[in-house]
Amino acid sequence: MDLISIIIPVYNRTDRFRHTLSSALGQTYKRTEIIVVDDGSLKNTVPFVIKDLLKFHNYDASIEEDSDALLRIENIQYYRQENKGAPAARNRGLELVKGEYVIFWDADIVAKPEMLQKMYDALQKNPEANFTYSNYGLWLMAYGLKQMRAQQFNFNILKKNNYIHTTSLIRRKDIIKWDESLKRFQDWDYWLTMVEQGKKGVWIDEYLFNITGSGTISGWLPKCAYKKPWRYFPWIKSRVKKYEEAKKIVMKKHGLL
Repeated sequence: MDLISIIIPVYNRTDRFRHTLSSALGQTYKRTEIIVVDDGSLKNTVPFVIKDLLKFHNYDASIEEDSDALLRIENIQYYRQENKGAPAARNRGLELVKGEYVIFWDADIVAKPEMLQKMYDALQKNPEANFTYSNYGLWLMAYGLKQMRAQQFNFNILKKNNYIHTTSLIRRKDIIKWDESLKRFQDWDYWLTMVEQGKKGVWIDEYLFNITGSGTISGWLPKCAYKKPWRYFPWIKSRVKKYEEAKKIVMKKHGLL
């Protein structure tokens, strides 16, 4: 059985991280290593959650600490750095992986127990694919659970809008680094870069995880908000402007303007 490396960048919000880590520990696919990169959270809060959860799951929560701010607890590696943003935290995690497969598992993800197994099986059945992705649910305070359905892999459609979430399983040999200069649309930039290098994805038409809501995803707006007259409403206008400015940065980078 191949080793899957799970990279979880976390910055505060340990309440959500607790559910995230618990769902990673509860996967039916057991040959995993979990790499938690603490991106400058309040000191000691993330290690406390890790140790507490391991005790709950009946692991020995003893810790080995080395001089590189790295803790090793069972199959979990914990690394703390100063706050640099999620892309930098993911890149730091990449330096530590040992698995044949890698998944960037955001700290607001609660996955179904069979998620990794289904993603792994999809790549075994599709050896020509370099990564696999699925549908997901998004919890929004004003809307409840919104189903975010992806679609069949198509580069031309990807050029217009992203439909591949960060939390997707990738063959390690195909991994690239994240652009640390981007503040938004980091996932869209990542998949565009991958596909421009000849990489292909395979879609699992199932809802394999939910997002509890944090970071830029909490700024989600319905499609109608970007159209007239809604886009000019005072409480929407500034958010739409920031969205469009950030999108243009990525489009310019990939020659899509």
